[in-house]
Amino acid sequence: MLLSAYSSNAQTTSTFQLLDFESGNPLIGASYQYGDQQGITGEDGIIELVFIENLELEFSHVSYGRWKLNSEEVQSVLNTGFAKRAESIINILPVTIIGVRGESPTSGTVSIDDEARISHDGGSLLSQTPEVAGIRKSGSYGFDPVLRGFKQEQLKVVIDGCQSAIAACPNRMDPPTSQIAPNMTDYVEIMKGPHSLRYGNGIGGTINYVSTKPSFSEKGKLFGRVTGGYENNGDIFRGEGLIVYKGKKYNLSFYGSWSEGGNYEDGDGREVLARFKRGSAGANLAFKLSEKQTLALSITRNFARDVDFPALPMDLRKDDTWLVNLQHAIYFSDRSLQSWKTTIYGTYVDHLMDNYLKEITPRIVNAETSAETVSAGGRTEGRWKFNENQLYVGGDYRYESAEGIRTREFLKGPNQGKILTDNAWQHGNISNEGLFAEYHLNAQSWLFIFSGRIGFNQSKLNDPAPEFTEVQGDSKTSQVNPGLSLGGIKQFGDGFKIGLWLGHAQRSASLTERFINSFAVGQDAYEMLGNPYLDPEANNQIDLTLSYEGSSSAISLNLFTSFVDNYISSVIVDSIAPKLPTSPGVREYTNIEKAFLTGFEFSWSQKIAVGIQHQLAIAYTYGQNTTDAEPLPEIAPLDFRYALFGSYIKDKLKPKIAFRYVMEQDRIAESFGETTSPDFFLLDVDLSYSISKTIRVTAGVYNLLNETYYEHLNRTVRGSDGPIYAPGTRFLITISATFM
Repeated sequence: MLLSAYSSNAQTTSTFQLLDFESGNPLIGASYQYGDQQGITGEDGIIELVFIENLELEFSHVSYGRWKLNSEEVQSVLNTGFAKRAESIINILPVTIIGVRGESPTSGTVSIDDEARISHDGGSLLSQTPEVAGIRKSGSYGFDPVLRGFKQEQLKVVIDGCQSAIAACPNRMDPPTSQIAPNMTDYVEIMKGPHSLRYGNGIGGTINYVSTKPSFSEKGKLFGRVTGGYENNGDIFRGEGLIVYKGKKYNLSFYGSWSEGGNYEDGDGREVLARFKRGSAGANLAFKLSEKQTLALSITRNFARDVDFPALPMDLRKDDTWLVNLQHAIYFSDRSLQSWKTTIYGTYVDHLMDNYLKEITPRIVNAETSAETVSAGGRTEGRWKFNENQLYVGGDYRYESAEGIRTREFLKGPNQGKILTDNAWQHGNISNEGLFAEYHLNAQSWLFIFSGRIGFNQSKLNDPAPEFTEVQGDSKTSQVNPGLSLGGIKQFGDGFKIGLWLGHAQRSASLTERFINSFAVGQDAYEMLGNPYLDPEANNQIDLTLSYEGSSSAISLNLFTSFVDNYISSVIVDSIAPKLPTSPGVREYTNIEKAFLTGFEFSWSQKIAVGIQHQLAIAYTYGQNTTDAEPLPEIAPLDFRYALFGSYIKDKLKPKIAFRYVMEQDRIAESFGETTSPDFFLLDVDLSYSISKTIRVTAGVYNLLNETYYEHLNRTVRGSDGPIYAPGTRFLITISATFM
């Protein structure tokens, strides 16, 4: 059935079917506009059109968002007879989408540059949007995200809603984002606040890296891509490649990447230690078991070598990681149950760091730490559809384990000739079992989402150190963590939306916060002592979202306020002596009764004229320890970004100029050794040109004005009072070629 309202004419009409991307079922209730031709899809999802050259086809659906097809894409779907669209309820929640490759599920997408696309670190993708800052202990590696002042285990970082990795380095040289390959990421969902409880209990938000979904073909097809890049400041080479062969019942993808670089210079010509080598290789093997059933296996091998960390006492010597993921999906039609998906995964990290290549005078100790972490688990979820309403119900399990030994060989001093060992992780482990449900109620122009989760958390030590047990005693704990989110959005006919979201989520302490055994893993040089008896940290948050989307302009404003109970921080304990004579003392993890965070994100994009569009984004967070009347540590300052894009010669030539201004941060936590950071201004330009349908070249100049600057969250270089400065002016060129 097709409901339409357009004038008939003598031209030839064509039809195609609009389908759900995953299930292949007809997409019902999608509005479309194609010049004077418009309508709403019925039960069969059929759309009938008269093709018009150089005209875009626009769609809108409450659960699939708003999207467009250009003239070439319209021709393609009319030839094939169908078009597919992935469901996009996440565009209803407070969320930012970063498009990497292909089309993201929502139109409010942050575009990124080619440098980030071929980066060796998944965290670099997040730096494209101002609401995500990053803690940096190296000039080239290990971008550890901070979203609205929430960081580390306060955020849930996952791949395809499930898999993640645990940092093996106590200092988080290898945060979970460092194990994610950008070249196999389709888009990134930054879901803000405790509202996305289907994916876990990330109290500050969930960062979901969504992989490219496999597709199948009636005839065998071969596809490939090769990209290479060079950056002069740091002598950095990057490359990545992909080859895909797909048929009617299978999709076989093989991919790899390699990056390496040296030291770079900041704006004043000072050398910054930043050497690194990073590689990744893997395969995605998908099989179509039947018309409604798929099975997919993903295997990724990451490896890093000889990475400089000037802010830490050791450098990364080697990091070897395996990520294995098996997914099964079955889809149903003619019933309320629409789909059932199950994933099991395992991640293993083998990490070695040492101080052998650091310039230390006098060198008293040679030290190295060998550590391993395991993250394994699974997730299963069913989706039911009742008219226009949907229900998700499922469960998940996650096991985390870490073990590591630091070895210290004394070369001088009273301990000369001795070798001492320190048990960093004490082979601690945590298990989490969770049950969750989410209901979407579609009431015409209103959409309500009710989400709940209950989690069960258990932890213990398998190899407790005597000195730790002497202070903390038995370390076995069990906790229950409930979560609840209620929200709704009102859609007006003129493209305006307003939403209100209330959320509560809590999380138990991490392996580090519970079990780290006197290692300096915080902001300052104090040794950190874990506390197995920390109370769960709870976030009570309200989000107000306002947005407008028209034919040529989109505006979004997100206001948030968080009241955090039992905020996990640390205090100096004078009664405990540090292990290292160079340490100023010991900090023990503890709960702060109350903390408060508030802020906003604003974005505006607009098509101006003659192929030009611009994009503006601003983010600001205010954080306060209300118990101790002090600012919360590691809160990034206001970040303002503006970009001007062009598209000419049938989208072949694309110039871009980008401005960024970051304000001074003078709200600092002096008790953690924080210092104020100055404001800075950056100017970047790049130009992309498609030589042919298969080859594209991009050249860019970043930090064009050679600004000497550093981000507020950059750590201090060890042995100095100065932070890690960012690169000065740098030139980048990339070449990408595809074949099929």
